[in-house]
Amino acid sequence: MNEITIEDSSSGVDLDSMINDHRELILIVEDNADTVFLLKQILLKAGFNVISALNGAEAIKKLSEYTPDLIILDIMMPEMDGWEAFQYFRKMGDVPVIIVSALEKKEDVVEGFRKGIDDYITKPFYNAEVVERIRAVLRRRPAQKELSHRIYPTSGLEIDFQNQEIIFQGQQVRLTPREFAVFTIIAKHAPNLVGYSTIMQAVWDEDSADARKRMKYLVYLIRKKLDQIAPGKDFLENIDRLGYRLLIGKSS
Repeated sequence: MNEITIEDSSSGVDLDSMINDHRELILIVEDNADTVFLLKQILLKAGFNVISALNGAEAIKKLSEYTPDLIILDIMMPEMDGWEAFQYFRKMGDVPVIIVSALEKKEDVVEGFRKGIDDYITKPFYNAEVVERIRAVLRRRPAQKELSHRIYPTSGLEIDFQNQEIIFQGQQVRLTPREFAVFTIIAKHAPNLVGYSTIMQAVWDEDSADARKRMKYLVYLIRKKLDQIAPGKDFLENIDRLGYRLLIGKSS
């Protein structure tokens, strides 16, 4: 029998192994690239999946997109430090957070626990200790819930899914249930374009001329309500014949 060889460069990917991958996902929030690389290698070797963010604002976006099982958070970061980011994390949901920081004074550690973190590790850290502390926190956590909030700090936009409320630049935007459904479909994909068909299927379970008219009218009403708060700033952009996208700012 002839031996079959497969060139690495042309090898396929077993999608089932990716789709059925139930390993915990860890979000690393750290502005030092070397530390991010080291933590990724430690966690990958331990069997975790990993993603990273270089600052708090980017971390908020990653949290909304991926809903990690646990967050490793540095404190001293540019643009948005760890404590400010942590406040947003807790507002969005109850994902466990472990601080990994060079701040090693007992007062810093105690302050972290007072704020509600799940654990605190000081730098330089021992690789095996990081892994075991993560596993200990994951064992204690309650069942994972969907995020209750989605926040876009640079735009002053907050979506409360549980209470179906929109806060825009500090003011409540009162939307009807249908308006809220349309808006949240667009917001969840931000800053990417959301096709008309995607919105209609999600809200009305159909793609028809009548549904498109209803959708466009609801978007018109949403825009009017946003414009009352921020006149002249169109945050809901229409890409003709394609769909809508929410302009949320480069950092959110």
